[in-house]
Amino acid sequence: MRAPDIVRLVYRNVVVNTDYGTLIILVGLPALYLVFFGYGFQSLAAGASHSYLDFLAPGIVSFQTVMAGVVGGSMLWADRRWGMLAQLLVGPFSRLQYLLGIMLTSVIFGFAGAGVMMVVAYLLTGTLEVTAAGGLVIVAAILVGSILFGSLMLFISALVKSNNAYNSIQVLIIFVVNFASTVFYSVSPDIPAPLRALFLVNPLTYLANIVRDGYMGRVAVGDLYQLLGVTAVMFVLLTLAVRSYMRSGVSFS
Repeated sequence: MRAPDIVRLVYRNVVVNTDYGTLIILVGLPALYLVFFGYGFQSLAAGASHSYLDFLAPGIVSFQTVMAGVVGGSMLWADRRWGMLAQLLVGPFSRLQYLLGIMLTSVIFGFAGAGVMMVVAYLLTGTLEVTAAGGLVIVAAILVGSILFGSLMLFISALVKSNNAYNSIQVLIIFVVNFASTVFYSVSPDIPAPLRALFLVNPLTYLANIVRDGYMGRVAVGDLYQLLGVTAVMFVLLTLAVRSYMRSGVSFS
């Protein structure tokens, strides 16, 4: 009995993105952030109730949603560039099935990466304070974040036709979204106003806050409001991504 088309698409996407080089970037780079930044910046949190590793670990977990989004955008870009999308659509797959396969792949990589980072964090800190409520909040944040950044990357890959331009935009987004967020540090009044504004409009800031509260067992009503706000942004980006993708060509001329 043949597997459903969407399952075959997702399986193909996962296999394509699990080569050693890709895994090093998707999992190895965040893990190195956690190890080197965690121990290197430990002195910054001296005397605090939690170590800097405890602060950083959930931030790196939330950052996996960005890396998962990169997988989705890169899949569409590569398939269009090498003509694979046209071949897939000639077969039994529809445009909508292909899009759904991409988004499900992003979600799978988001959860897989977050799970690996949770294990690495536990091995480094020896503690894990996640409660049942905290676990549910983390799962919701990873799900929403993976779709959000997957939609953002899909939107870009559907519009950009230059390989150099796509790679440059992708690297810039990863850098800005990552470091202009609360993944590595909290928002301080000492931060210049323009930079602080960038923190406050960055969805990863709120995802990191939500995951951190869930990770440390201190979920509050504010986290639910933040999650609702990020979910609204996700739907906006998903709508833009779907429209851009449906209007784009299947390959580059």
